[in-house]
Amino acid sequence: MRSTVSNDDDRGGKVFREAWISGVTTHYPGTPKDSYITPWEDTPDWERASAAAVYGQVVDFIERTQNAAARLSPELKGQFVAICWIGQILARIPDPKPGYIAPWDQLPEWQQKTDIGIFEAIERRVEASESPAAL
Repeated sequence: MRSTVSNDDDRGGKVFREAWISGVTTHYPGTPKDSYITPWEDTPDWERASAAAVYGQVVDFIERTQNAAARLSPELKGQFVAICWIGQILARIPDPKPGYIAPWDQLPEWQQKTDIGIFEAIERRVEASESPAAL
């Protein structure tokens, strides 16, 4: 179902989703579920809104640390994405499956690497928007 929020690729949600799909296709062992690689345009509204919210949280974090977040380890970057996503799941799904809200150390390696990639993709987007060429 198409979201009613459409400005700036749903406020960065498309960047999140594209990084998710890239991570899944790179790190997932075997053939991923279709829902893991659904294009942005076909992603359910709740998931689009969640992706946009997490994108915004990562951008805010990067900006509020004056880009010092770049010094975080890849694992901490991924953990930040994971906890923000869990917050969105809890806000939108009344009784989520345990795997949807699993702590970092219980996530499969492919998902951890994908979450790291999401943070880094958003980080690159923020850096590009701050470069003199982008102004």
